Amino acid sequence: MIKLIKSALFCLCVVSINSVFAKSSISDDKFRQLEENLPTPNAYRTASGAPGHQYWQQKVNYKINIEIDDKTQRLTGSENIEYINNSPDTLRYIWLQLDQNRLKRQSNTNKTSTAPNKKITFSGMRSIVEGDKFDGGYNITAVTDSHSNAMKYIINNTMMRIDLAKPLKSGDKVSFNVKWNYQLHEQKVLGGRSGYEYFEEDDNYLYEVAQWFPRAASYYDAMGWQNKQFLGNGEFALEFGDYDVKITVPADHIVASTGVLQNANKVLTKTQRDRLAKAKTAKKPVLIVTPDEALKNEKSRSNKTKTWHFTAKNVRDFAFASSRKFIWDAQGYKKGGTDTMAMSFYPNEGNPLWEKYSTEAIIHTMEQYNKYTFDYPYPVSISVNGPVGGMEYPMITFNGPRPTLDKKTGEKTYSRRTKYGLIGVIIHEVGHNYFPMIVNSDERQWTWMDEGLNTFLQFLAEQAWEENYPSRRGHANGMTTYMKSSNQVPIMTNSESILQFGNNAYGKPATALNILRETVMGRELFDFAFKEYAQRWKFKRPTPADFFRTMEDASAIDLDWFWRGWFYTTDHVDIALGDIHLYRPNSQNPDVEEAWERALDNENPTFISDLRNKGAWVRTAEKPELLDFYNEHDEFTATNADRNSYNSKHKKLKQWEKDLLVDKRNFYIIDFNNLGGLVMPIILDLTYADGEVEHVRIPAEIWRKNSKSVSKLFIREKEITAITLDPHWETADVNVNNNYWPARPIKSRFELYKRKKADMMRDYNVELKSADDNKEDDTNKKEKSN
Repeated sequence: MIKLIKSALFCLCVVSINSVFAKSSISDDKFRQLEENLPTPNAYRTASGAPGHQYWQQKVNYKINIEIDDKTQRLTGSENIEYINNSPDTLRYIWLQLDQNRLKRQSNTNKTSTAPNKKITFSGMRSIVEGDKFDGGYNITAVTDSHSNAMKYIINNTMMRIDLAKPLKSGDKVSFNVKWNYQLHEQKVLGGRSGYEYFEEDDNYLYEVAQWFPRAASYYDAMGWQNKQFLGNGEFALEFGDYDVKITVPADHIVASTGVLQNANKVLTKTQRDRLAKAKTAKKPVLIVTPDEALKNEKSRSNKTKTWHFTAKNVRDFAFASSRKFIWDAQGYKKGGTDTMAMSFYPNEGNPLWEKYSTEAIIHTMEQYNKYTFDYPYPVSISVNGPVGGMEYPMITFNGPRPTLDKKTGEKTYSRRTKYGLIGVIIHEVGHNYFPMIVNSDERQWTWMDEGLNTFLQFLAEQAWEENYPSRRGHANGMTTYMKSSNQVPIMTNSESILQFGNNAYGKPATALNILRETVMGRELFDFAFKEYAQRWKFKRPTPADFFRTMEDASAIDLDWFWRGWFYTTDHVDIALGDIHLYRPNSQNPDVEEAWERALDNENPTFISDLRNKGAWVRTAEKPELLDFYNEHDEFTATNADRNSYNSKHKKLKQWEKDLLVDKRNFYIIDFNNLGGLVMPIILDLTYADGEVEHVRIPAEIWRKNSKSVSKLFIREKEITAITLDPHWETADVNVNNNYWPARPIKSRFELYKRKKADMMRDYNVELKSADDNKEDDTNKKEKSN
């Protein structure tokens, strides 16, 4: 309850400071430093958040040959892995990731999956049934050294350990070979980050292939081997390296891939090569494969194959897509240090949406992300439309939204949600090329370091697409429902243990960073610090501590309270306005002060008994001689004794003391209560009697002595008539109803309706049935008792 209290105050400073200096226990100290939680700085990672002078990381190079059988949907491959040990450690074995083993019938993913709800969709039930039949995963056929000698290895679920014939010393490298095959799965049935889509209408397949080869797990100073099992959520911690990949597919397929095509003369027509050359300097996307040409390809069935040869340097992964259904458009983008080809691959089912927005969204993403991080360094950036809703790999992304086909009219239309869903997912997935494909965080451990940071930048890029873009995540009020729920864990939770993946790893960190930028740090300081982090750690592997420390180091702002509250706890923001007190200096002049006291008393209500007794008989009405001086003057009347005392004391005061006694400004003390536990800046709009509104921003450090309640003094010439806390909803306050003085009604509306006759009959029947059930229950109870 908020109330306005008027009172006289002389020792104003003592009263206003008392609550600020209330003691709190160490466990309640929201501003204690985070060093107790962060790893100790060392020669690899400094206290400033930058890489140390002895920072190191491994390098792994791959030469791979792969073939897809379009009749059986089976993938067969062989690879040569060159592992370079840049660590100071001697390694006796190397761990490889076998991500496809998640699809084995006896995988830990299947063993630890929980039962579905009783209400389930047909597609959900189909996934369960087909998943129980499907036994995927790698079939490793050979592991040999550079001399073709068999090497000892062991497979532990989604990880494979290769034992080295001799220890790999620091600075040395080793080369070995792996052969394998596995069955691709229908992505729309079994889900996952890759797979194929089957088009029944024209009997065609579209392949999006990722996590398809045994690849080295990461080994780094803060973790050692990152060989935590892949259960489905925690993605991939990988090393940078150079790739040389040959992909063999049906001759009528078009392939989109990580890297640069090396044999265009063999796999593309002259017309396609000419169009690509034109696209390099074009002002809008150029069709390399037109819709008509794609339709023609759909009907073809070549018995021959083509091998597409791609190379990629300094990437941490490799993915590709292949189909005879692909339309292909491209446009060059060159600015600053970026010189790349933005390209989109999509079937006719993707139009008219994809031809209008896909490549444009790729270029927009690079323009915006470059501003906040670094210039996009790779030669291509690709968006592919297929079964995967949204997934990222170096230089290539898989994105899902498509128009809807009206089977009656044959026309394709798309909703507002589908349009912005496509733009948003392309921005998000292309943005992942920055985080974590270049700023190479450990996704297996900390999903928020790539998803959260990227979702934040996605929000900035979306807002730059058009005014009032309908972003799903980023605005503070979008997180309030989640943040006040009990079904959450801290952001600093391992990827596989998160309860609400989207809210925890995407939405909450993105919201936190936007609040950090707009409310806590300000755009200028935040943007500089964030860009410093990106520049420091591009093509390196940062940890959470490196991010936290860099943001503070580059801004001179102590943010430990922010990281602790937002990332290490499940506290929420709920700051409420408490009492509002209006003070004035006591002038000590009896005539002035007694008049003020009288006016204050007149604001009080009249007692109910006094109201009802008004005009009733009283003794003094019949005997006026009982009245005296005190009946002629009220209790507030100043006496000569009061005046003499005032004049005597007033003469002894210095002039500045006399000036303080007659200060006519308004002294407001406003109480604030932290009900949610998460400390935040206090942001106010003060509305004055003349209609002027003053915006006030108070740093979060106001809570440093008492994180539960504080009071703040405001000295103003004008009268305050209204106060609004967090007026622009920028702090993720979960309850804005306690943010107003005077309080506002919570507005809603009644939804009126007419009850249908059928509904009335159904209710009547339900009542009858309930009555019969009750009779049966009573009868059963009697029988049991007998």
